[in-house]
Amino acid sequence: MAEINSEAAARVALTKIFRVAIAACDPARLTNLALDGKIPGTEELPALIQAARRIVVLAAGKGAAAMASAIEARLDRRISDAIAVIPPSDPSVQLSRVDVLRGDHPVPALRSCHAAEAALDLMTGLDADTLAIVAVSGGASAMLCAPAAGITLDDKIAITTALLASGAPIAEFNAVRKHLSRIKGGQLARSAVPARVFGLVISDVIGNDLATIGSGLTTPDPTTYAEAISILKRRRIWGRAPERVRAHLEGGAAGEIPETPKRDAPAFARVTNAIIGDNATALDAAAEAASKMGFTVERWSALRGEADDVGREVAAHLAAIQRERVCVLAGGEPVVTLRGKGKGGRAQQCALKIAIELERLAADRRIAALVAGTDGIDGPTDAAGGFAFPDGPERSAASGVDARAALKRNDAYNGLAASGDLFRIGPTGTNVSDLLIAFVNY
Repeated sequence: MAEINSEAAARVALTKIFRVAIAACDPARLTNLALDGKIPGTEELPALIQAARRIVVLAAGKGAAAMASAIEARLDRRISDAIAVIPPSDPSVQLSRVDVLRGDHPVPALRSCHAAEAALDLMTGLDADTLAIVAVSGGASAMLCAPAAGITLDDKIAITTALLASGAPIAEFNAVRKHLSRIKGGQLARSAVPARVFGLVISDVIGNDLATIGSGLTTPDPTTYAEAISILKRRRIWGRAPERVRAHLEGGAAGEIPETPKRDAPAFARVTNAIIGDNATALDAAAEAASKMGFTVERWSALRGEADDVGREVAAHLAAIQRERVCVLAGGEPVVTLRGKGKGGRAQQCALKIAIELERLAADRRIAALVAGTDGIDGPTDAAGGFAFPDGPERSAASGVDARAALKRNDAYNGLAASGDLFRIGPTGTNVSDLLIAFVNY
């Protein structure tokens, strides 16, 4: 049993568990298991690889570099053409059989358009003897941007920026993006007909909805133009959306523009998608690590909803626990509706709110928490998230920062920086949503 007798020791232990969880979701590891057919849903992949006359590969997202590297190392000369679309923050990677492109994130830019056109070119004109392996991970939606006819990149940027600030959950966000695109919502799979398509998917979406992860590049799209309009209206974006966006969505809702392909579309007759890693993969590894440290592990409900609300609920739950050495684990993806002009991200907002509530509810208790994005990047910052301790707001005040005021103006980054509670780990090369790791009575 590891002794944790200070906040400093708690930080070290929380970080260790987080790193174990990230290692379990290493994209190269998961991809190799899938290529061997050892992950549920991938059992037929080795035989498909063996039988294919030609193999093409597309990898896109925050795990693209590692997934493409693993595929190249295993298949090598069997690969005829391949593209990996990696984040702008990734270090350069040199592959011999894979063309490496960069796509922007979280807001698409010109590189994202170039990458999407290259992906569509790669997947167009394939024959029935070709196997297309599509490796998708979180971030692919922004990194592959192919605006629909009549829509410009500036239009996509405007809608993406507005949705990011609106607090819309990822399913709503991607429902809109799919209906402004030529590649999302199953349209990439449609371009590959009649090839055999196999999607290897690392999920950054709680619930593992294939139609939402990466905006469903190879998956039937259950959403509609009418739903996209409804989302923009509900999020109070419709009235300020670019005119071309409104016209396009209204045309689609009126039946003037074809819908994204649905479940019964012939495009999916030769498509298989398999989830090869997700938030549960990370949580299972974290639970094992915490147990080895002598903690009783408790799984909590998913982190869903406004970050402030999630933080309040988490703190109340932690403060109510009376047992010794409990580790509470949860995964999910809170959202933040921007009301201020500060700096931060959803995990930092949630962590700061937990600290503020713990100061009120459990000022004299030994409670420590970490909320962080598994990709190592939280919002437009260099932090993955933040630690939360009952004395965090007091330390912020000693540095001249009012934690509550910082939270209100969405300035969690500076609120946590003042208390020394920012969590920086750097890009991890994977993405399976966010993690909460908390110790009670440690």
